[in-house]
Amino acid sequence: MKQQIRLLGVDDSPFTFTDTYATIIGVVMRGGNYLECVIKNKITIDGDDATFVCKDMIKNTRHRKQLKAMLLDGIALGGFNVVDIDEIFKSTNLPVITVTRDKPDLNKMEEALKKNFIDWEKRLTLIKNGEIHEVLTNYNPIYIKCSGIDIEEAKEIIKISTIQGVIPEPIRVAHLIASGIIRGESYGKA
Repeated sequence: MKQQIRLLGVDDSPFTFTDTYATIIGVVMRGGNYLECVIKNKITIDGDDATFVCKDMIKNTRHRKQLKAMLLDGIALGGFNVVDIDEIFKSTNLPVITVTRDKPDLNKMEEALKKNFIDWEKRLTLIKNGEIHEVLTNYNPIYIKCSGIDIEEAKEIIKISTIQGVIPEPIRVAHLIASGIIRGESYGKA
């Protein structure tokens, strides 16, 4: 696989639960080295529009034809606005990889969903869909899910796009931009 593959990394901005919307930032990078494009959109906090917004980001970027994969910071954006990664792949033919630092605690998620959402079963099904893979790094392991790509190719993309630490650079840069836009200066870990 080429080192300069184009990847779309996506993360949400910091928000409070009194906010209606969260800003979503996408960055197109070549591998983990060269930032080519920044995309901005918004989703409803705890809504159900994250999948649509992610598909829209892919379909409307001028870099669409060169993208190799979408990298998401987790399976949900803006709280529990769960992303259907299989639907994104089916609709755009672009593989999707979710990345988290910590192994998801599905029991805790189920409790929170039951407590707060009428459609908790639908959201939980999307969260549980697909296998969680542990990926070893030079530091701590990360946990990924994939759609439209096999685990070995996903691991190679993670390796190509991670410069330092454990989070791929497209996600890390999207996080920095999103938090900087909302808070005036970026901080925190993607």
